[in-house]
This record gives sequence, structure tokens and C-alpha cells, in this order.
Amino acid sequence: MENSGGIQASLAGRYATALFGLARDEQQIDAVTRSLDTLEAAIAESTDFKALVSSPLIGRAEAGRAIRALVPTLGLDPISAKFLGVLADNGRLGELGAVIKAVRKLAADNRGETTAEVTSAHPLNDDQVARLKSNLKARLGRDVAVEAKVDPELLGGLVVRLGSQMIDASIRTKLNNLAMAMKG
Repeated sequence: MENSGGIQASLAGRYATALFGLARDEQQIDAVTRSLDTLEAAIAESTDFKALVSSPLIGRAEAGRAIRALVPTLGLDPISAKFLGVLADNGRLGELGAVIKAVRKLAADNRGETTAEVTSAHPLNDDQVARLKSNLKARLGRDVAVEAKVDPELLGGLVVRLGSQMIDASIRTKLNNLAMAMKG
């Protein structure tokens, strides 16, 4: 697996690389990514779960017991469940969000996809996401997975990040550019 040091350079990246390598070796990449999606949704939807994974006040032993009690409820695959226990035992649950993001990138690379972070002022519907994927695929020559986010401050338009490249077609940026041009 080629990482060029990018993902592996961080603590979360090393954990992500280990999880992805195990999932690949066990041919469970899809199951692990589905479990990570479940975990990300749990963090977003449950303040208690978010506090569990982010609070430095919760000890390793307590976090480990809580995680092991929650695993059956969350319906995680065995690899992800065990991995989550390891994070808890090592006091690294705070890295879970970064691990999820890094594993997604590794999985996309493994499938030959590029991941685009797309931020819009309003949620995109399925048709808009499909058209965006099609346009990005034509531009890049490879499949594109879209990670959609919403930021109402954009007012309209999109901001697309593809690795280090950014395409900013937001109304906020256009208005800022117009204001700067008028100042002269």
C-alpha cells in the first residue's frame, strides 16, 4: 500500500492504515467502511456517544467498558468492533473522526476513486450529486466519491476540494471578490 507518508504521518493515519490493512487482508473493506459510517452517524446524532469518544475526563477502562457495551447496539462488524476497543484501551477514541476520514481515503484509493469534499449552502439531492460526480469524473478521468457537507454561510454555489486542489464557486467568494474590486 502506497501512502507516500501522507496518511501515515499522523497518529490517526497510523491507526487508519492498520485498520484498513486488516480489513483488506480479511476482504472486509466494505463491512468496515459501513461500520465506520455507522460510527460517524452515532457521533453526529448522539451527544452522549460524542462525549464518550471526545472527553478526556473518561478513563480508558470506563471508555473500554462503555464501547464494548455499545458495540452490539451499533451493529458493527467484528473487525471494527475490536478496533474500537483497541482505540478505547489506548485512550485514543478522540482520534476516531480522523481515523474514519483516513480509512475512507484509503478505501477510495483502493477502488481507484478520488474523494471530493463538496460544501454547499443547501443539501444536494441525489440528482445533483450524480451530475457533480459525472462532471468531476470527466475532468479527472477517474471515479469520484463525494463527501457532501452543508455550510449556509456560502449563500449559494459550491466549494469542491480534491486533495490540495480547491474549486470555489460559492456566492460568498464571488461577493467578496466583487467588494475587493470595488475598493480598488
